[in-house]
Amino acid sequence: MSDVVENIDVAVPIQVAYNQWTQFEEFPQFMEGVEQVTQVGDDMTHWRIKIGGVEREFDARITEQHPDERVAWNSVSGTDHAGVVTFHRLDDANTRVTLQMVTVPEGALETIGDKLGLVKARAKGDLERFKKFIESRGTATGAYRGDIS
Repeated sequence: MSDVVENIDVAVPIQVAYNQWTQFEEFPQFMEGVEQVTQVGDDMTHWRIKIGGVEREFDARITEQHPDERVAWNSVSGTDHAGVVTFHRLDDANTRVTLQMVTVPEGALETIGDKLGLVKARAKGDLERFKKFIESRGTATGAYRGDIS
């Protein structure tokens, strides 16, 4: 099992960082291996990923979402994983984004990748690409401000 905790500071206000993170269909622009995310409903997403030549699809339910604070999810089909992203105001123009995620590798190849730290490295790279994406824009591509408890 991979247990990942990574964070990054982004030079945008908390509302901008949070709003962008709620635009799940934009994830392929900064998440390596994510081919497509479809927002099926306020609390449901469908993912198509390709990692190491292996393609997978799964559904994930948003279990908790509070504007400018957190987005939590867990898979309901396919790849077994869960996580939460939290947003912490550093000042008016800077935000710390923290990703916590637990995944269960499937098969020998994923187990080896997990032991080599590839999941952690992927998460760190995704956060670095998110930083570059949102800072280069300065504004979010959209926003979902609903609250899911």
